[in-house]
Amino acid sequence: MKRLLFVLLAVLAGALGADDFDYRLVARPVATDVYAFIGKTEDFDTRNGGNIVNTGFIVGAEGIVVIDSGPSLRYGQQMRQAIARVSAKPVVLVINTHHHPDHFLGNQAFADVPIGALADTRQGIANEGNAFAENLYRMSGNWMKGTEVLAPKRTLEAGQLSVAGRSLRLVALDGHTGADLAVFDERSGVLFAGDLVFNNRAPTTPHADVGHWLTALDRLEKLTREAGFSALVPGHGAIARDAAPIRQTRDWLNWLTASLRESARAGLDMNEVLARPLPAVYDGLPLGAVEYRRSVGHLFPAFEQDALESAR
Repeated sequence: MKRLLFVLLAVLAGALGADDFDYRLVARPVATDVYAFIGKTEDFDTRNGGNIVNTGFIVGAEGIVVIDSGPSLRYGQQMRQAIARVSAKPVVLVINTHHHPDHFLGNQAFADVPIGALADTRQGIANEGNAFAENLYRMSGNWMKGTEVLAPKRTLEAGQLSVAGRSLRLVALDGHTGADLAVFDERSGVLFAGDLVFNNRAPTTPHADVGHWLTALDRLEKLTREAGFSALVPGHGAIARDAAPIRQTRDWLNWLTASLRESARAGLDMNEVLARPLPAVYDGLPLGAVEYRRSVGHLFPAFEQDALESAR
């Protein structure tokens, strides 16, 4: 009996041996000299440590450009180690695509490197970064140990950016947040879309302006029709070789807003809206029910207000 208890305790210790806090990051080739780290299509928890996000890097003749730094100091450090296993070239620039915490809380690991973002993203990180970090501490536990906010100091703007021997097209958009940056690598044709695009994972909406988001998706889809486009790296979900994730994200947003508008006009209260089932097409969509409920909280009050004003 004692032996069995010892074995069970050993197994439990192994299961909890996430005390190694290893994200097990694997750099997946997207194109020649372009790589991505693909996160899980899950919510934040103490098992995944916040590894629910896609990040990436581009290797140029003169160095490496990093696209987003992940959800924690540990992630950023392990990301940097994984990058070094691919190339010995120095990281010369980190780009934060927007101000959500899973995309920038690894910045500390790149404190010796210029970190850039759109002006409104820099402001968003400065204003809300600490609250975001505290929230991730609650959800991801000790994976976050030592993580502090390091805001980008370099302001990026839309247009061509020559860096590390690569030509990047920076596309400044908004909709998922007040400032969303997509990065298109001209040589490889890879588009890093940030959280404007989700692939087989329900989109998040805490800072969303859905009308602007839909306009941004149209612009991104147009870009995928250009000669030279080869792959799309969404903010969450698998890499794609076409615009299907853009269309999927658009379909969800169109369904969501139509459903909320219809509910408000029908006079439903928030609890009734929360109880409505997802359509069959979204059965099994990772985090579909969770993100629907969150989006009701984020977006439904504005639809209620519109319905009230229209009824006057």
